[in-house]
Amino acid sequence: MPPPSSEFDFAQVIRAGDSVIWPQGTGEPTGLSGKLIAGAAGLPPFTLVVGMVTTQTLADADGKNPSFLCLNGAGGARKAVALSGGRVVPAHVSSLPGLILSRRIPVDVVLIRVRPTANPHVLSLGVMADFVHEMVEAARVVVAEIDERMPLTRADALIEASRITHFTTADGVEPLLPDPEPSPTDIAVARRVAALIPDRATVQFGVGGLPVAVCAALKDHKDLGLHSGVIPECALDLIEAGVVTNAHKGLDPGVTVTGGLFGATRLNAFAHENDAIALRRATYTHSPRTMAGLERLYTINSSIEIDLSGQVNSEMAGGRYVGAVGGQIDYVRGGRLSPGGRSIIAMASTTPDGRHSKIVVSLGDRPVTTARSDVDLVVTEYGVADLWGLDLRARVEALIAIAHPDFREDLERGAAGDVAKTDRNTGVVG
Repeated sequence: MPPPSSEFDFAQVIRAGDSVIWPQGTGEPTGLSGKLIAGAAGLPPFTLVVGMVTTQTLADADGKNPSFLCLNGAGGARKAVALSGGRVVPAHVSSLPGLILSRRIPVDVVLIRVRPTANPHVLSLGVMADFVHEMVEAARVVVAEIDERMPLTRADALIEASRITHFTTADGVEPLLPDPEPSPTDIAVARRVAALIPDRATVQFGVGGLPVAVCAALKDHKDLGLHSGVIPECALDLIEAGVVTNAHKGLDPGVTVTGGLFGATRLNAFAHENDAIALRRATYTHSPRTMAGLERLYTINSSIEIDLSGQVNSEMAGGRYVGAVGGQIDYVRGGRLSPGGRSIIAMASTTPDGRHSKIVVSLGDRPVTTARSDVDLVVTEYGVADLWGLDLRARVEALIAIAHPDFREDLERGAAGDVAKTDRNTGVVG
């Protein structure tokens, strides 16, 4: 591995029309990404391919250069979506590796974080594996920040040093992601979620206030397994308490499997040289074959809203793209593929201000992220709607029963009008 340079000139590697990408979330090399955006006006026109951004790197982007192609609208990526003019790729996480390798999503220059290992020819990606290898394989130029603040992780986090074109020294703010404080509603929803999950189940969840609350609600469970696209800091509470043992997963015994670490210093320190946490590629973490081999996989995902037929929107709110297709459908289907597994859509019954129900009569022109034919269990603070195998009329009743009481009468009236309309036209409800 050549010695890193303290300076890096993007003008030497970016060509007109190139697409540049960096890993999502905590995988962002903030020194490189910050310099790229700050100096973009002096570079040839290029496109930045944006996943989930958890930093303020894009706050000063003006949309002139770079232009944006977006895979996610959460966090700092909302700015990119607004500037892109709607250039959002609605893709499952399981599809992204193939889309990148086939150049359906073009990648020419990739910026990554790496940590040295005892072998000078091998580096660790530290906190993010998901589809980083595919980015590197597809790219013409790979620029890596050497960042020893990251944990040294193995499994699919290992990468050959020869794949890197240029090395620099990390000099940006470390992109950590502390857990947020869950709301009282998050805590109420999480208690109902935890009551559905049996001992010895394998669980999957993401990041945010609700997953933090779910972790706390699972504290009295026994012998859970953990298999997830990313894990937050709170997952460590379950591991250290002996709740997560990974002893009965069916695959990867004794090992927590994740595509990335979406936490802060405590989680990173625990993962350092710890083979009980394995970072794996999305082709493994989000694979139907993998999930079908896991025992009692309970997948927990959230949504922006759900309509009375069970259609889930996890992408748009208030006319803005703020979410993503992401791994939701991969895991919704994976929960059903797992022997003894279930899929849970968990959410508050209303928007945070209480003014709008998140259970709606119809999604209208908003996107359907997860089809009603895939949805299994829906949980709010008011109860559980088990939609698996229910007809459309029964779904209306089940979902209204877990809506906020202030909105149930309106939902009943809206549902009655919708039924009358569809009956007249087709004889079929929905």
